[in-house]
Amino acid sequence: MRWILIVSLATALATRGLAATDAQCSGILQRALHARNPETRKQAVAALSLASGRGPLFDQLEQMLQDKDVEVRQAVVASLADVQSERATAALHKALEDAVPEVSFAAAKALWARHDPAGRAALLAVLEGESKSSSNFFSKQKREALRMMHTPRTTFLFAVQRGVGFVPLPGLGEGVASMQGILASSGVPGRASAALLLGADRDPATVEALRDALSDKNSSVRAAAVHSISLRNDPALKKELEPLLEDDNEAVRLRAAAGYLRLSAIEAGARMKQRSAAVPAPGAPERKK
Repeated sequence: MRWILIVSLATALATRGLAATDAQCSGILQRALHARNPETRKQAVAALSLASGRGPLFDQLEQMLQDKDVEVRQAVVASLADVQSERATAALHKALEDAVPEVSFAAAKALWARHDPAGRAALLAVLEGESKSSSNFFSKQKREALRMMHTPRTTFLFAVQRGVGFVPLPGLGEGVASMQGILASSGVPGRASAALLLGADRDPATVEALRDALSDKNSSVRAAAVHSISLRNDPALKKELEPLLEDDNEAVRLRAAAGYLRLSAIEAGARMKQRSAAVPAPGAPERKK
């Protein structure tokens, strides 16, 4: 399957050096979402937390709640939790009905975080022992939480999630699922953590350092750099992500595609605002030339 994915990507990117397109990036993500390998689908779902919270790819993300793999569905919930929209909330309501406790409990936590009554009700059911997800799963979660209290990576993740400077935009995810995916490996080097933590820093030297990190020999560092560059919400940085669309690492490649689409959406929104500002409101007096 890996070779099939590599060949298909090579075909899509045969004209090496040409500017990337939204269609090209969508194609990369679509192929990964339909891959036979569940780990590939999971990586694609996590990457989509960087992309727009609407459009065909978001439609596909909602459909992935029906994926047969539990970890893929959990990743979908994590990405949906990152998008503040009515559609995302409705999709999380559907995830509450998942037959697997890990998925439904994740949806409950996501809904509670956005102050949705259904999330609170589900968590109360867990607490009171009336839910299928109480008992064994809740104990497992508690054990993991105690263990993770001693993991520096988790402390770091908590700090980032509480806001180290990334500015959320309407209709766009905050990339938490993408970040969790990067930090999930026990072998993540300090350079990757630094790339994530410094992502929101506006010093020009930081941007240059992130550019350099895009060519780091370690794939998790490259993925972290792509993640942070995408969340800077600067369409001028789109060109920096283009070479990563051909990266030989799947996690890097998928984040580059999702990040490119994110920046394209921001660029398109800015153009629409400019056009709207240029058109006088009905009844408004015309400016004298």
